[in-house]
Amino acid sequence: MFESLVYRISENPQLSQQDILMSLWGVMVCCARLSLDSNNNNWLDKHMDDLFIRLENTSPDNEEDQRTITMAASWLGRPCPFVPYYQTMISKCQSDFRNQLQSCFPSLQIEEEKSLNSLPPVDLLLPDHNMVIEVQGPSHYVGGDFKTRNGSTLLKIALLQKAGFEVIEIPVNRLCNQDLMKPYIDQIKTRIGFPPQGHGSVSLKRRSADEAYVTVDKARQPSDHGYLTTEEHSDEQTCKPAKRKKTNSQ
Repeated sequence: MFESLVYRISENPQLSQQDILMSLWGVMVCCARLSLDSNNNNWLDKHMDDLFIRLENTSPDNEEDQRTITMAASWLGRPCPFVPYYQTMISKCQSDFRNQLQSCFPSLQIEEEKSLNSLPPVDLLLPDHNMVIEVQGPSHYVGGDFKTRNGSTLLKIALLQKAGFEVIEIPVNRLCNQDLMKPYIDQIKTRIGFPPQGHGSVSLKRRSADEAYVTVDKARQPSDHGYLTTEEHSDEQTCKPAKRKKTNSQ
């Protein structure tokens, strides 16, 4: 049904520029979701390319529209026609996690709010390890539930992975407590070549919007699939302490 709808959109010569932009955004989000689930979406890439071509000679003044075209260009491997402006914001939880990570590795190079390939800025970048760490607040999830990522978040992650970056996603509600934060620190230690100490590493399996699980593979190399998004970083500036659940000692 979706394939039929996309085909009809692509072949409709009477669509307005705004209609094409909205259709392009929808196709990109669908591509991102499929790529995160390791499904083949080459047929959608073709429709994305067709829609992109119809916008090549346009110069929208709206910054959001410019970002949409920029992301499509990144996905398709085409030259970026714009240099988008992104507002940056560093949340307290992001800053605290960066400081914690830096204290574990004083010599580790960490960059914040870095825009890669004209994409929305990432929270933390470890350039020596080609790794991105995204600290995700409620705005990255449908209804702020910390379970189902929204289209913008899916698209951002997909584009980053398509560009060859390993992406580690950390819900912000896991960073307001040292005990909950430590497994992620240990996981990153292992990824950059240092064994974890005194704590089991946490699996980075995430539930996608259609309830499929995705595992970030340590050995993952740039592939033909990708992952991306766009809402500006509007994560909350403060974090409420995570409630501890009583568990039996292991």
